[in-house]
Amino acid sequence: MRIALTYDKERNLKPLEESEIIAIIDEEKREVEQYENPAYAMSKEATMAAILELEPEAIIVKNQFLCPGSYMMSYGRIKYIPTTYNTLDEILEHLEEVKKGIREDLDEEMYAEAYPE
Repeated sequence: MRIALTYDKERNLKPLEESEIIAIIDEEKREVEQYENPAYAMSKEATMAAILELEPEAIIVKNQFLCPGSYMMSYGRIKYIPTTYNTLDEILEHLEEVKKGIREDLDEEMYAEAYPE
């Protein structure tokens, strides 16, 4: 399986537009491919477009890593793997456990825009 995830240079998982690096965990090749995010500091949709070009089967996400636009762009094209882990190293260490959470869709609070109260 090819699993996408987004993080910064310190390997901390980040929302799409805050990620400096887009990575693909390629289980078949047993490697992590890393790409500079061409949409860094632009938008979640622009980052999702770059991710979809890499043809992952799933993406690892946390609350509000996606937005309604990036979710709709990817819905039906890739699966989602929600996680509570915070770094690439934690994901790699617990990958089999993390993969058990794979799903076709996300609850709305996972991708809804944050509104200040």
